Parts: sequence; structure tokens; C-alpha cells
Amino acid sequence: MKIKPFKGIRPPKELVEKVSSRPYDVLNSDEARAEAAGNDMSLYHIIKPEINFEPGTDEHDPKVYPEAKQQYQRFKLKGWLVQDLDPKYYVYAQTMDGRTQYGLVVAAWVDDYLEGRIKKHELTRKDKEEDRMKHVRTLNANMEPVFFAYPHRDDLDAIVAEVTKTQPEYDFVAAPEGFRHTFWVIDDQQTIDQITEIFAQIPAMYIADGHHRSAAAAGVGQELKIQNSKLKIKVPEYEYFLAVCFPDNQLNIIDYNRVVKDLNGLSEEEFLAKLAQNFDIEKKGSEIYKPQRLHNFSLYLGGKWYSLTAKEGRYDDNDPIGVLDVTISSKLILDEILGIKDLRSDKRIDFVGGIRGLGELKRRVDSGEMKMALALYPVTMQQIIDIADSGNIMPPKTTWFEPKLRSGLVIHELV
Repeated sequence: MKIKPFKGIRPPKELVEKVSSRPYDVLNSDEARAEAAGNDMSLYHIIKPEINFEPGTDEHDPKVYPEAKQQYQRFKLKGWLVQDLDPKYYVYAQTMDGRTQYGLVVAAWVDDYLEGRIKKHELTRKDKEEDRMKHVRTLNANMEPVFFAYPHRDDLDAIVAEVTKTQPEYDFVAAPEGFRHTFWVIDDQQTIDQITEIFAQIPAMYIADGHHRSAAAAGVGQELKIQNSKLKIKVPEYEYFLAVCFPDNQLNIIDYNRVVKDLNGLSEEEFLAKLAQNFDIEKKGSEIYKPQRLHNFSLYLGGKWYSLTAKEGRYDDNDPIGVLDVTISSKLILDEILGIKDLRSDKRIDFVGGIRGLGELKRRVDSGEMKMALALYPVTMQQIIDIADSGNIMPPKTTWFEPKLRSGLVIHELV
């Protein structure tokens, strides 16, 4: 992999809690407006610029992109964002529930993405890609990082361990999630060179979270490369984009669950009878039941929890897609029984990240909003790697990585 250090644009340490924010795509405009209320320094003014207009303004309205640029310039003029004088790498640690993962913040090479060495496991939507491309084009910057995984290496672990013995630049617990974010600056040239050389030996990295941001960054980088083809720029910044790279053995993937509005005309008894053709069913009562292993599911229906275990022969453990519980449940429950063919567009189904807990599934069914809920055992990082390596794409709404990367700790400019 080809990476390089960069002159990060960052908030002064005393302002980092005011400036930094959750990623643009984990909350809607109203939620961002509420979180930014009374805080002119919130990065939401740049990454969710529609909040600077009247409520109801569409986030894709043409006027919001120039507003993002004006806000970005204002932040720099006021000293809320300041550029480092020399190219650096950074270490970014996230702590959730007493567990910490350590990532290296780098500028990743656009060609590694375009040529398939940075591997994806999800499809992207063109409209979402274009939205992020407009944002990157207008600001000439990657405001928010992409979340990568790489095959863990002892030599990189040792470097990170040495860096994190020193005093961090930032160290705070962010609201509203309550996760701890710690950030170190690597400015020792020998260490920087070591990191660059070690990454050059890594054959591939994997997009964990941020498929649309990756596609948009690569798209803009390619555009600028073509536009500036006659200019002799030694190492153009636009050929790189902002990424945080974590060793694969540290990442935590949590479940991504489903709730459905109706039983496709079936009674509860008829639905359970159809399930019994492909699953061993065990009643669990009113206490929340969490899936225990691969191919074991949790069903909430009619105020009761059930364990569903897929019967032998109903899945293919030798197929990287067929082995996934999301594939089994989509085919044998959502499609064959409930008539839900397209997870991306069917309005009868919704998806709930496991960070909300299985109590959220129960709440949505008990409220009458939904008829049933299905909880899945989380996929593993190895399954993601196997799928990406085989050139396959995961079904929709399969992975949920937590904690999310905090935006605004460091920004990468393309010029």
C-alpha cells in the first residue's frame, strides 16, 4: 500500500471538543442542528451546512455547498482549524466499553482504490457518491476520514505502542455517545519513514466504513489528476485521501438487525409453521434473547422471544456470501415467507444497528409500529476480508462498526 504523511488541519487542543462532531451520515439535519445549537465552532456547520439555513432546507440544495466552503474558510480565519507546518502521521485511539482500538491516520493513495488494492465489500449509490464529490470539490479537502482495516502486523503494533506512551494531543470523552477519543501526533521523521516503508509491504487494505467517502475522494482525485496532467507537481495532494487504518484484529463489528411491519398476510402461527421448515425453533419467553453463534437468530413476535437455528443444508459454509446469516435470513425468511425482495427499497422493512440494543427491537414491535423483529449474529472481520478478496459484495445492511470515527480531529487538503 502506498501512503504518505500530510500537513493535517486540526483544532487547537483546547477547542477540539467544540469543533469535533459525529460523521455527517449518522444523523439527520434536525439532529445535527440540535447538537450544534449554541456552538459556532461545531464541524456540523461545514459537513452538514444545511443547518445554517432555515429548517427543512434540503441537504442537497445547491446553495449548501458554497455555504460549506464559506464556513470552512471562517473556521480557518478564526483559528478554530490550524494547519500543521510539516507532514505528519497521527495515531487515533477509540475506547468503548473498556475496549480500545488504535488506528494510524494517513493519506491513502487514490490509485490503490481505483486499482482494487483498497478493497470494498458494499455497493455504493451514485447519488450519495455525487453528493460527497460536490462537497470535496467545493472545499478542496477531505473533511472526514474513511475507516480502513489492514492485516495486523507486529512491527506496526510496536510503533503505535511507543507513540501512545507519550502525552496525547487530544484526549476527551465525546457527547452524546460517551466514547473516549485520544489522538497523538507523530513528528519524528525516522518513525514516519518506518510507517511508510511497512505499509508498502501490505498487499491490501479493506474499507470497513465509508464506502461513499472513498468513492467520492477517489473520483475527485482522478478528476484533478486529469485536469492538472500538464502540471509538473512532484507529489500532488489530490492523489491521496484521508483514512484511519486499524489492524483487523482490533476491530469490533456489531449486529445489524431487522424489523418488519407485517407478516405478509400470515397469522403468527402460520408464520412460525413456515419458519419451522428451515429452522429449529425454541421458545425463549419474555426475556430478551441474543443470538449465540453463527446461523442462530433471535426472533421477537407477539411479545415473545424465539431462538431460530438454520437447519443443516439450508446454507453453504464454503460460499463467502452463502455462509452469511444476512443471506440466510434474507432468502429463507424475508424473501420466501414475507415477500421482501429488495432490502434497499422495500418500505415494509427497517434496520436497527446493534448499538441500540435488542431492547430497541422489542420497543418497536411492542409499540405496534412493527410486527416482528429479527436479530442476527454479527459478521466477522475475516468474513468481510474473504468477501472482498473474492470480489464479491455483501448484501445490504450487513455490517455495523462501532465506535464511529470522530470528524474534525484532522482534515486533509487537496492543494
